[in-house]
Amino acid sequence: MQLTEEFEWRGRRVRWRRAGTGPDVVLCHGTPWSSRLWAPIADALSEEFTVHLWDMPGYGESSKLPEHRVSLDVQGELLADLVSHWGLESPHVLAHDYGGAVALRAHLLHGCPFASLALVDVVALSPWGSEFFRLVRENSPVFSALPPEIHAGALRAYVAGASHLGLVPRQLDELVSPWLDGEGQAAFYRQIAQADEAYTDEIQGLYPRLDLPVLVVWGTEDTWIPVDRAHRLVGMIPGARLELIGGAGHLVHYDQPARLATALHRWLVS
Repeated sequence: MQLTEEFEWRGRRVRWRRAGTGPDVVLCHGTPWSSRLWAPIADALSEEFTVHLWDMPGYGESSKLPEHRVSLDVQGELLADLVSHWGLESPHVLAHDYGGAVALRAHLLHGCPFASLALVDVVALSPWGSEFFRLVRENSPVFSALPPEIHAGALRAYVAGASHLGLVPRQLDELVSPWLDGEGQAAFYRQIAQADEAYTDEIQGLYPRLDLPVLVVWGTEDTWIPVDRAHRLVGMIPGARLELIGGAGHLVHYDQPARLATALHRWLVS
């Protein structure tokens, strides 16, 4: 699902697309992903819902200018403004990985109203990030200067590790392609360098105040953000439901796509 529209926000170019008819659904991707990860599910949901796909600045088809911060505080504020720009009163939100923290910040700190929130293997509780993620964050200038072929190899190995069952070449190519050229390599390490658990620590104490339907979905084999976070998160959010998906790692969209799509569709129509 190609992103055909643009939203200008504080010098950033945010690419997005709307499709389908019915209740509004906003899909939020994480890192180092883009809206492409959600595209098959968005396409299926567009038969019954109006789906909104977007790439965060610093990711996918959106702008990646080095002078623009791409940290969680910026993305959360942007999401609130983007929902307002779309004229949505109270959309359902589906969020994965970093997108979970972005959605939670938009709702809890910026008053962005949601009808419901589905959190899929999300960044929400400290500590988060893989060992590679933490290594890069501590040495980002070194990694940014890697020769392109070494960067490509490290990137492919890193992304492949997010899947429990393994990615086919087409999937891996699609996920790494935005980060392979010079602009993409710099943006990849920049977004990791700007990742800071302070932005989830800031909102973690507010989770018990969430007053909307919340579904937490997690791949039981997630090695990036282990499944114990799912149980902790559900315990902090009043009335939250938990759905575990066996045989899936962090990239549950690829490891168990039918089970994820079924769980989210069931949630949206319930």
